[in-house]
Amino acid sequence: MALPPEQQHAVHRLYQYRKSISTKPFAARGKKLIRCQWCLLGEIFCTCQHRQYINTEAHFMLVMYDDEVLKPTNSGRLIADLVPNTSAYLWSRTEPNKQMIEAINDPKYQPMLIFPEQYAQEGQMVVSHPSQCDNAATGKIPLLILLDGSWRQAIKMFRKSPYLHRLPLFSFSPETLANYELRKGSHDFQLSTAEVAALALEAIDEPLNSKALSSWFNLFVESSLLGRNRRLKEDIIPIESYIQQFEQAMLNAADASVTLC
Repeated sequence: MALPPEQQHAVHRLYQYRKSISTKPFAARGKKLIRCQWCLLGEIFCTCQHRQYINTEAHFMLVMYDDEVLKPTNSGRLIADLVPNTSAYLWSRTEPNKQMIEAINDPKYQPMLIFPEQYAQEGQMVVSHPSQCDNAATGKIPLLILLDGSWRQAIKMFRKSPYLHRLPLFSFSPETLANYELRKGSHDFQLSTAEVAALALEAIDEPLNSKALSSWFNLFVESSLLGRNRRLKEDIIPIESYIQQFEQAMLNAADASVTLC
């Protein structure tokens, strides 16, 4: 499916850039599968036509580890699929992206790094809601920053990026994580970037937007597994069911947005 430029988001553009500077093709798992160049799912399971934006106050920033953006299993792109104000940058230890730093320092934003509180540096604020930040009363836009990579890579990015150490850590309570685990469907993905973003949306009082992103993630997971052709027939739920669940979640989120207006 061809996407016009106006429908291409930050992760699409970063993907194209990262691919252009690669010295050799990225050998993804299932590399023989013919993939959509935008969602990176198998062409017959492409979800691009179902993409819709949610109405949210939050902005997201993805700081992506090297070739993470090239991986078909990366779920950070799902955030950009639904959240219109999503930016994406490649992480660099020695030369942080200037636009990224400018956004973090922009006075219109209240930047928060979503990361576990046990990694907080000395004196670093830990919050569970934007209202707990020092500048909350000024009406700043929440800028939710996610380190996108494996857990080991995320820790490395955090520890070697001093500019992140002065930001509030947006951390979820054990109760929130426990409740989330109870609601999770069974799949072979670990807690992903998109799932963390869904938790963040719920934590900032946008539960229906959180549900929409979770449903979009579930569709992504099922489409990925079907593309691998490793599912037993009796385990397969028709893909249309996941599409319907996502579309209903989007309708609920849209209705709530209209009601609030």
